[in-house]
Amino acid sequence: MKIVFATGNGGKLREASEILGRGFELVTPEKAGIGEEIPETGKTLKANSVQKAEYVWNKCGMTCFADDTGLEVDALGGAPGVYTARYAGDDKDFNKNMDKLLYELSVLETEASMAAASGLKVKKVSRRARFRSVITLIIDGEKHIFEGTLEGVIAREKSGNGGFGYDPVFIADEFPDKTLAEITEEQKNSISHRGKALRAMAEYLKSLNL
Repeated sequence: MKIVFATGNGGKLREASEILGRGFELVTPEKAGIGEEIPETGKTLKANSVQKAEYVWNKCGMTCFADDTGLEVDALGGAPGVYTARYAGDDKDFNKNMDKLLYELSVLETEASMAAASGLKVKKVSRRARFRSVITLIIDGEKHIFEGTLEGVIAREKSGNGGFGYDPVFIADEFPDKTLAEITEEQKNSISHRGKALRAMAEYLKSLNL
């Protein structure tokens, strides 16, 4: 089955292909004749996911899906959230994004430490976080939503060369001694937020017996 995946991210495309497996041929928007950047101006992950999928559907009329993924850090009130890819600027530089994230957490921890040293009662700064993915599939003009989350903590420094995005600073609960950038792709796919959403989508598509 040929499906347009509304992404230009090679890492996402590879991950989705491996998870969906045989029977699904993923096509990039460019190969479907969409050369321009797909807009994502929504205020939530779901809104962005729906907007991107609808844009592709309206342009080419092919079965398609789009995902929007956000990193939600408890100590930062759920940030960067919908601004995950552009946290440090519109150039989507994930090294800068990670540096900003680590810096902001270190500032909070320093402030908490200083407050405690002065005799105030303060809560320990939580490094708990989660990745959340929302996938919108459009088939025959109908939208279907699938979601997945991955719980973990933010590391104190970047570590590992694998994966993409924030993987070097995210430690999943399932692999507490390594960042996502230090585990294998197979291990990551087995637990990933996007993987959970993709598997739910794949099961739905298979149930249609197309």
